[in-house]
Amino acid sequence: MTEQIHALNITGMTCSGCSDRVVRVLEATPGVLKADISHETDSGVVTTSSEVTTSQLVEIVKSSGFEASA
Repeated sequence: MTEQIHALNITGMTCSGCSDRVVRVLEATPGVLKADISHETDSGVVTTSSEVTTSQLVEIVKSSGFEASA
């Protein structure tokens, strides 16, 4: 299995609870190995297996109530 690193810009987070929510949603996704999200920098780094694309991660973040882009 090949791991991939995805850098995301995530806006709309105002506190650590927001970033924790994004982490929970991402890490519950099959193929996501680790998510490190910061509300302070409006960014995140997500480690996935090769089956998960950046556009899928962006859509997952958006479905949790925040804006995201690669």
